[in-house]
Amino acid sequence: MINAQEKWSSTRKPIYGNYVNLPSENHSWQNANKSIKIYDFSNMVISVGPSIRVLPTSNAQQDEIILVRHPSNQNIMFGGANTTAGGIYGQGGYWTTDGGSTWSGNNLLPPFTQSSSDPGPTIDKNGVIIFTTLDSPGMVAAYSTNNGVSWSGKVTMQSGSVDKNFASTDGTPSSPYYGRSYCVWSNFAVGQPPINFSYTTNSGVSWSSYLQINTSQGGHYSQGADIDVSTTGQINVVWACPTSSSPFTEDFAGFASSTNGGTTWTVLNNAYDMNGIRAASFNGWTFRVNGFPRIGVDRSGGSRNGWIYIVASEKNLAPAGTDADVVLHRSTDGGATWSPGIRVNQDPLNNGKVQFFPAIRVDEAGGVNICYYDNRNYPSVGDSCETYMSRSVDGGTTWVDIKVSDHACKVKGEAGLGTYGGDYIGISSGNGKIFPFWFDDKTGTMQAWVAAVTPDPVGISGNTNEVPALYKLEQNFPNPFNPNTTISFALPNEQRVKLEVFDITGKTVDVLVNNTLKAGTYKFDFNAKELPSGVYFYRLIAGDFTSTKKMILVK
Repeated sequence: MINAQEKWSSTRKPIYGNYVNLPSENHSWQNANKSIKIYDFSNMVISVGPSIRVLPTSNAQQDEIILVRHPSNQNIMFGGANTTAGGIYGQGGYWTTDGGSTWSGNNLLPPFTQSSSDPGPTIDKNGVIIFTTLDSPGMVAAYSTNNGVSWSGKVTMQSGSVDKNFASTDGTPSSPYYGRSYCVWSNFAVGQPPINFSYTTNSGVSWSSYLQINTSQGGHYSQGADIDVSTTGQINVVWACPTSSSPFTEDFAGFASSTNGGTTWTVLNNAYDMNGIRAASFNGWTFRVNGFPRIGVDRSGGSRNGWIYIVASEKNLAPAGTDADVVLHRSTDGGATWSPGIRVNQDPLNNGKVQFFPAIRVDEAGGVNICYYDNRNYPSVGDSCETYMSRSVDGGTTWVDIKVSDHACKVKGEAGLGTYGGDYIGISSGNGKIFPFWFDDKTGTMQAWVAAVTPDPVGISGNTNEVPALYKLEQNFPNPFNPNTTISFALPNEQRVKLEVFDITGKTVDVLVNNTLKAGTYKFDFNAKELPSGVYFYRLIAGDFTSTKKMILVK
């Protein structure tokens, strides 16, 4: 039996003995919010859709979730998770093939046993989902060729004590290593654990013999590795270097790169100084945290193509304050040198609020997007927490913050697992949207959530020189439609706006907007895939202005 090797005071292990399910009535909770939240900044407009559960479940806990996207088909994404379902402990998978509109999944993927932990999925150029994880007899992987419906058996990369893995793939056709997929992890079978590495050239059917990337410095070890690949085929790996004694604070960050497919490595054991937030109990919550770093590479082809970004939660080291803040370091020269830290979250410094578990995604346009947990809106230590996302369009120099979850939760360890409640969250992007992927127990048990965040959404005018003279609600186009149509309207001044859709009986079926908008012209897409054919109406209420129009759905 393989147990997690983290140096925590309360590590997560498979569950033994009696397991008591949480009250089933908690799981019937449904998110009533269907509106889009609009954030209007001086340099960008961002819309945030409702929070949705990717696989609503009555008997499972879903945590430590990671989200990855097909390198060429932006409609396909896959999320992995640690799960506990009815007392069975394993790995879950959640997938979408329509750009996040609908999701399917399985809380217990069949290749993995009750000893599995630490999901590390990736999707290669062939659309094969490769799922790496810590399982018996060590670091293993399985693959799926049909978007997660069925799976191969396990292949072992290393037997023995291993920990904290991530995977990535080379999805750039011009790269000399196009199609290779990679996995990195900590080797706890030796003293002062280093980072190990393996790769597959055949979509996970077999893996290379593992090799050791670095040698940990005295008084430290290497843990929490993450990996991403540049468009040139350069492999980039980051990890934390905690001290070898309690409280195992992440003392500095290590970085390594390879330009020959992982055969040899350039290693910076101390790429930059950091001071992580590792704790067995945090901010008055019964919940453990870490300061493990996450990595993202710009593959946009733009002016910052190849820039590498690393984020982690830190405190008591500038630019972080005395509470936990998200800090970014960037490299513009392939990892040879690193910038000073940049504070990502924009709430006041040293305000007693915490930001933790950041995940990073550099989107297809080169925007840098970081999601994290945040309790800035709650008055006291130990109160509730929400999920935020910060976005930068200038390479990480300046940031805006957006609340992406439409609900809050009390932070706590999961039922039967002490202070453990997951060690990571995820984020991906595609089709002009960003998808923060997190877990919380709003329903009464830990569940995986996602929200669609759209920078510069279709129809936000942004041209202050062309302010409409009058309120106006346009006829939807196309009409009749199946199942998508666009609704346009104009505002001559800033106003509280509600745009809702209702059926012929007067029942509201969707709320597209319920927010204050600036003067301008707007377009919103309406998707009626879950509605039957028939006559529907949409109504715009903006101050004293009200207008209603009819539309026809034909399937």
